[in-house]
Amino acid sequence: MNKTLKNPVLIGFGLIFLFSTTCFAFQLMSTEDALKQIFGTKPDIVEETKELEGKELDQIKERLGGKLHDLQEGSESARVEAEDEVTFYFAEQDGKRYGVATVVAEPGKWGPVTFIIAMDPKGTVRTVKVLSYEEKRGRPIARSSFLNQFKGKSSDDPVKVGQDISGISGATISSRSAAFAVRKAIAMYDVFYGGK
Repeated sequence: MNKTLKNPVLIGFGLIFLFSTTCFAFQLMSTEDALKQIFGTKPDIVEETKELEGKELDQIKERLGGKLHDLQEGSESARVEAEDEVTFYFAEQDGKRYGVATVVAEPGKWGPVTFIIAMDPKGTVRTVKVLSYEEKRGRPIARSSFLNQFKGKSSDDPVKVGQDISGISGATISSRSAAFAVRKAIAMYDVFYGGK
């Protein structure tokens, strides 16, 4: 009788240990689905890809403190591969561009977090969404209550946790990753298209 009691208890402890140390990947939406949510289905989406090299790359890194990714102390994320290009998705209707979005991946606490950042033609943030992430607990980084803080941010703003962005308690690294991703999207758009 003791053997039958011990086995379920041991199995239970084993499952608790497994789930507390396992990192889960979450795909919340595809880029295509996000673009439809952001811009609707009426506009044409025109993709433009820019090479991250030369003076443009130097200018972007300068705006981001000398780096293209922010792997923070305490992060257990795998490094995000350095991009050699960036794709901008322009929403066009009747020949006029009224919005742009780009996808940015940054190292979070447990793994890469992929964001889509949408801006107006002047480079002011309109929407930020999480496309995918890796986490051990919950998904506070994808909450609209957090992401809505980025609306209206531009190259005139610091876009930093502890300055104009409030981080999520218990998700400081992921909060900073989101802020860096938004700063990076603004910087890339501004360097290639002049933003304001």
